Amino acid sequence: MTQKTGRRLADGTAISDLVDLEMREVKLRTLSDREIYDIEQEKIFGKIWLLLGHESEIPNKGDFMQRHMGEDSVIVSRDRKGEVHVMLNVCPHRGMKITTHESGNTNVHTCIYHGWAFKSDGDFLGSPVADQCMHGKMRGKEELGLTKARVTLYGGLVWATWNINGPSLEEFLGDTKWYYDMLYCRSKKGLEVAGPPQRFIIRANWKTAGEQSAADGYHTLTLHRWLGEMGNYSSDEGTQGSELAKEMLGAEVSSPHGHALRCIDLARKIVKLTGKDPSELSVEEKLRALPPPGMTSEMVDDLFETMTPEQLEVMAWMPPQVGGMFPNIIFEFLYLPQPDGTVVGSLALHTYVPKGPDKLEFTNWIFVERDTPPELKEQMIQQSVQLLGTSGMVESDDSDTWPHMTLSAKGAQGRNSTLKYQAIYETGKPEGWPGPGIVNEGFTKDDTQWHWWKYWYELMTAED
Repeated sequence: MTQKTGRRLADGTAISDLVDLEMREVKLRTLSDREIYDIEQEKIFGKIWLLLGHESEIPNKGDFMQRHMGEDSVIVSRDRKGEVHVMLNVCPHRGMKITTHESGNTNVHTCIYHGWAFKSDGDFLGSPVADQCMHGKMRGKEELGLTKARVTLYGGLVWATWNINGPSLEEFLGDTKWYYDMLYCRSKKGLEVAGPPQRFIIRANWKTAGEQSAADGYHTLTLHRWLGEMGNYSSDEGTQGSELAKEMLGAEVSSPHGHALRCIDLARKIVKLTGKDPSELSVEEKLRALPPPGMTSEMVDDLFETMTPEQLEVMAWMPPQVGGMFPNIIFEFLYLPQPDGTVVGSLALHTYVPKGPDKLEFTNWIFVERDTPPELKEQMIQQSVQLLGTSGMVESDDSDTWPHMTLSAKGAQGRNSTLKYQAIYETGKPEGWPGPGIVNEGFTKDDTQWHWWKYWYELMTAED
């Protein structure tokens, strides 16, 4: 049992009173309060694993990119041996940024202020006017390197944490890793980025986007209803938008660490493509008829070498397509119907980097499989940018709501309102479901987002 702290805000409110665990409600003030935001930088962004990018962004020795862990700027670099490192982008001499560039290539990072120099792994090299020993003699060179984070690569994704002796990334992901493997570890050569990530600033608290990323499917029917009226899920059959409503059915995976996945049934798409009942097809036949997003029928061979039989069953039946990783990540591996009846995949991943209690940086990566044919890559990239990019139609919808929620949280009355997560699953796993974790079947509910908030609560009230 995690021990709770009696820490209180300046007005006397206990952190633990911000979340009503019995009623599944969260005070709206959590989306704007400066004190709460500052504590999050310490308790969340200073403690847990954070996603910084993909190793294909720094393919060569000496390549580096500047990213953020909360509000801390960091350098993500590849050293002479090809190893990836993450270092605090703060010179230990006088606090200047070591690099002000977004990316580049160098084997030596030199501070422009006083010229202190560091290797690509963060170790201190020396200071100018060596005979004068301007770095002093009170600390040895081994003490003057850049502060280093703990780093793990998973499926090419670069993760880091300041909690050097804390849980491993695998422990942090828990049961959900079984599902994420289907996305990021499914092929031999793996994924690569389709260019640098897109970025833009939104005047909103990072949690407005973060909690939605925990597999909130419900808002799709209203905020993105155009998808069912004239977009990829429009249909000439039956009720307008009915195809989009069917996408809300499936299985949802929750996690005690706030990770979430929405697994959507492929049966309707397979019937349209093959004219056959999916129950009459083998796992391999279904995967070749409808390969995972971004893969061709020929690339399906890789799956039988990288995935377990149980994972293959889920990939051919009800694969993860949308979801998030706590605290600020959403992924989209979508099977998007085309006007000619075919299906083209879109692979995107967003992070919502906090830039203050009412500002976040939206970062969007578009992925393709390394072995994907060039013409399919181009089609995927174009479709992903139009739908999921910083100017994409879906993200334009979402980024319009978050600032309004943040403003609502600032009002004298509004800040005492609550966010409610009271639509609860009563079903359990689909019959025959082979995967681990907290799994429920049916129309999308609030469970995944509630588990997100419960982990936020656990971290914010834990003793140091």
